[in-house]
Amino acid sequence: MPTFRYSAYKPGGSEVTGTIEAGSPNEAKQRLKSDGLYPKEIAPADEAGPRKGVQLFRSKVGLPELSLMTRRLATLLGSSVPVYESINTLYDQERPGELRKMLGRVRDRLAEGTSLAKALAAEPQIFSDSYIGMVSAGEASGALEVVLERLAEFLEDQAAIRSKVITSLAYPILMVVVGVVVMLFLLAFVVPKIVTVFEESKATLPLITIILIKVSNLVRKGWWALIILGFAISYASKKLKSNETMCRKRDRLLLKLPLFGSLLQRLILSRFAKVLGLLLMSGVPVIKAMEITGAAIVNREYRAILMEASEELIQGGSLSATLRKSPLFPPLLVHMVAVGEKGGELEKMLIKAGEAFEKEFESSTTRSMALLEPLLILAMGLSVGFVVIAVLLPIFQLNELVK
Repeated sequence: MPTFRYSAYKPGGSEVTGTIEAGSPNEAKQRLKSDGLYPKEIAPADEAGPRKGVQLFRSKVGLPELSLMTRRLATLLGSSVPVYESINTLYDQERPGELRKMLGRVRDRLAEGTSLAKALAAEPQIFSDSYIGMVSAGEASGALEVVLERLAEFLEDQAAIRSKVITSLAYPILMVVVGVVVMLFLLAFVVPKIVTVFEESKATLPLITIILIKVSNLVRKGWWALIILGFAISYASKKLKSNETMCRKRDRLLLKLPLFGSLLQRLILSRFAKVLGLLLMSGVPVIKAMEITGAAIVNREYRAILMEASEELIQGGSLSATLRKSPLFPPLLVHMVAVGEKGGELEKMLIKAGEAFEKEFESSTTRSMALLEPLLILAMGLSVGFVVIAVLLPIFQLNELVK
């Protein structure tokens, strides 16, 4: 009997991996569900194993490239070009690179008679479960070009958000790097030369100057200890990532952080509402859509709640009633979901809610960055001021002694 490797989620939201023997991927999926697991990915053991190793040496396809490819594919299909010819056209037009290689592999699978969704599903390092689910639903409903247009818009929105965040963080990060480099230079090269003058005078030094000398000695003589400490912290963080309990505590803590926590919540809520809304609008069944959306949410606190919501839906409950139990979902979203369920327009309400949270995230990010920049300038000024005062105080004392 064939062996399959799987990645699945427990009811609590933690991710597990392993192998299972079954006659087919569908049978393996059913067996995992009967064991109380929510399958994320199932692949033959002889295929799933090496894929991870190969992926380490592959260049990743960027979000802008993927959104552009999706829009071009939607345009070709909307012009009544068959799927195989559309993929072949994209392959011929694309420059050499990872995206072109992927299109070549997809084209070969289509030539063997595979559906587009299955052909894309064989590239999990590029296409997410939500992408595959929407394409599969689009093929089943005969509206693939419409679904791809929605996907392209969603990917473009995600790329725009990522670009805004990176642009907003570029200046603060540059300031932090420059500030750290300047401080290290002062502590490693400038301060030691000034300290020799103070040591020769044998005068009693102020406390602030003693602290500066201690820090300077630590940077000059204990740099190797700082490097070891950095490696130790990096190793410990990687170990903690494999501990689901610690990861969930970390995710819970991130949501409670001042300023950053509220930004993160808005971003997660926006992604949840838009992904679920697009899946439902594309014809994906609500239970399957909830499973895919849960996998798309990185934060384990939210993922656990969505797993509970899936269980409630299977038992005949409503999505709004489950979300209302958690303080992580604001009343606005819960109310819009409830109205959508009653009016039969849940997907439209989710899209509207996702867009609203996305705008809130963008405006909050802009305000936060506007506040962060002067705070960083103040912090750099205080750091340099600390060094200047620590150096000038002993000089003033020496002048007093000379007088």
